[in-house]
Amino acid sequence: MNIMQMVKQAQDMQKKLKEAQDELAKTDVVGEAADGAVKVTCDGQGKFKSIKLTAAALNPDDPDSVDPEVVTMVEDIVTIAILQASMKATKLMEDKMKAVTGGLKIPGLF
Repeated sequence: MNIMQMVKQAQDMQKKLKEAQDELAKTDVVGEAADGAVKVTCDGQGKFKSIKLTAAALNPDDPDSVDPEVVTMVEDIVTIAILQASMKATKLMEDKMKAVTGGLKIPGLF
């Protein structure tokens, strides 16, 4: 196999990797708990997108007593906390990878 064939194969593989990553980013994956009282949606890459709660998630003994605005507020503050943690984790990973790779960008690592 000559160098030109190897380069072409590497380019084809890089293109396929990018296509797979794009497809995963567009895919929704939903996890549920407590018989659907809590639903979390991530993309196919595992990045958090949203959380949905029912009143029963906040007060299973008396869900009718929960104000819908409280449900929305809790969803919002949990979303903010998860997104902050995710951003911090991504930054930490990027910093660690840069230290290992000497700043060289390697597709698929970060």
